[in-house]
This record gives sequence, structure tokens and C-alpha cells, in this order.
Amino acid sequence: MSVSDRKKKQIIEAAIAEFQEKGYAGASMDRISERAQVSKRTVYNHFESKEVLFHEINQFLVDQVNSALEIPYDNTKPVREMLIELGWAEGALLINPCFMNLARMVMSETIRDPLLAADMEARMTLQSDFEAFLRRAAEEGRLSVDDPAVAAKQFLGLIKSRGFFPNLYAARVPDRAEVDKIITESVDMFMAKYGKEANRAG
Repeated sequence: MSVSDRKKKQIIEAAIAEFQEKGYAGASMDRISERAQVSKRTVYNHFESKEVLFHEINQFLVDQVNSALEIPYDNTKPVREMLIELGWAEGALLINPCFMNLARMVMSETIRDPLLAADMEARMTLQSDFEAFLRRAAEEGRLSVDDPAVAAKQFLGLIKSRGFFPNLYAARVPDRAEVDKIITESVDMFMAKYGKEANRAG
């Protein structure tokens, strides 16, 4: 990692801490430079304003979420096995303290700023990626899904309602065993609703 990239990383990490503590409105570029242990000039060389810096952090979160479901569809694998893999693609984020802290900070700002929330939602592809996965499985006769969009929301909702939102509000990070139980039970419930008989048990 170059010196410039290292300093940029320091600035982003300092900004996350500053935004978490002070909120967007109360955050200060001066304090961010102090936290990052770099000069104010260095901060502004990388990010011309607090708004640009905050949007960079938002994009980082969006990229992490979008990359979670970049798991190729494999028609040689049991559907249940693939769903567990997809569940763990998101589950890996839930047990990552850095991701959960970042999500908590960004979420607090989206509540204050509906336009920011709409912008982030528009940039996230997680829903559409999973929808495409379900559509293909249904076309191949491996799932009985009439509406992939609804089914995608239901599956992701099963995991988020137990693994993401309660921990986000409680400022905690779930452990692997807890998330594994949530994912397995979510997949089994999903398969009970949409699975063909041969695929229910994997």
C-alpha cells in the first residue's frame, strides 16, 4: 500500500469514528485530521469536503453489501446448499465489527436524510441480484417461485430481521454460531415455502 493510500485509509477510519460520535452535522474536518494524525491539507487533498468524504464512506458500505451476493449460480449444487452460501455471504458482514459499526453510523444519517437513504437504496443491487438467482432456479424447475421479487425480499428479510436490525440497534456484533442458526433456519423456512420436494433436504 502506497503512502497516499495508507493516509486515505487513516482518514476514512478517522471519519467513521468522528461521524459515529458526532453525527454528520456535528462532525469536523479538523477533528478528522487530528484523529487520522495527518494534516488538514492532506485531508482536503483526498476529500474536498465533508460531504464528499461522507459519500465515499457510504459508497464503501454499498460496495460491501453489493459484493456479498457475487456468488455464481451453479446448477450442479443443491438449491439449499446455494441458499446457505448466499445467506453466509451476508452473514459474513454481520459478524464483522467494522461493517456493523459502519452500517450503524450510516443508518443513523439516512434516518435524518431521506434523500441519502433513497440514493443508497438506488445504488444497492443485493435485492436484484438475489431476485435473478431465484428467477433462474424457478426457470429450471428447482424452486416453485411465482414472484422472485417478493421471494427475494422474504429471504433477505428473514436474515436481516434477526441477524442485522436487532444487533444494529443494540450496538452489538453477533457471533458465528448465532448467525449460523439464523441462516440455517431461514433457509429451511424458505425451502418449506418454495422448495421442490427433491430439494428440501439439500
